[in-house]
Amino acid sequence: MQQQRMGVVVIGQSPRPSVVNEIAAVLSPGLEIDLRGALDGMTRAEIDAIPPSDGHDALFTLLPDGDNVTISKKAVEVRAAIQIENFAREGVKVAMLACTGKFPNLAPNGLVILPSAVLHHMVEAVFPKGRLGIFSPLPEQTALIAGKWQRPDVEIVGVTLRPGSDAGAVDEAARKMAALSPDLVVMDCMSYTRANKARVRQSYGGPVILAIAAAARAVEELVA
Repeated sequence: MQQQRMGVVVIGQSPRPSVVNEIAAVLSPGLEIDLRGALDGMTRAEIDAIPPSDGHDALFTLLPDGDNVTISKKAVEVRAAIQIENFAREGVKVAMLACTGKFPNLAPNGLVILPSAVLHHMVEAVFPKGRLGIFSPLPEQTALIAGKWQRPDVEIVGVTLRPGSDAGAVDEAARKMAALSPDLVVMDCMSYTRANKARVRQSYGGPVILAIAAAARAVEELVA
């Protein structure tokens, strides 16, 4: 039997072994994960030249060397579409854009997993009302979080947690979130990890949804 293959497009650059490892931890053994970056081929100077125009246009990503950058969603959207189309031409049946932002202008062919849609529909399905806690990477994203997640009978509270933070910073953010007493928490960035979730659970005893795991499980249903 031919090995199943899924395409993953990160909004930064490849390689991102930590992202591959987080996805592989959820998927069945033997599924090949082919990861590429929307910004592959760009120099650091070129990346720095595409800053966001405002909070709505801001995306956070980690680069392969560990640096973090804030970049323009519009610029990423164009380049990510090219990578997704490349996967389709190569016969990859399922691709995933590894970002929880919304991409209204992205209209690819074939089966493409957009984690934002997976997360939102999952939360709507299991959480009809209550207080929803959202971790997001950037202060400007946290400031806009209510607009992204708000719906009737749901109160939104947000805490900023930059991916790649050390254990102390994660613990501090987790304590802030726990003090807000949410009924459900969403870790709304694909760069958050299982280790981050485990540390959050040390301070917060309620259910926590990890974006990368939820999106990877949607892929599993399509390719397994």
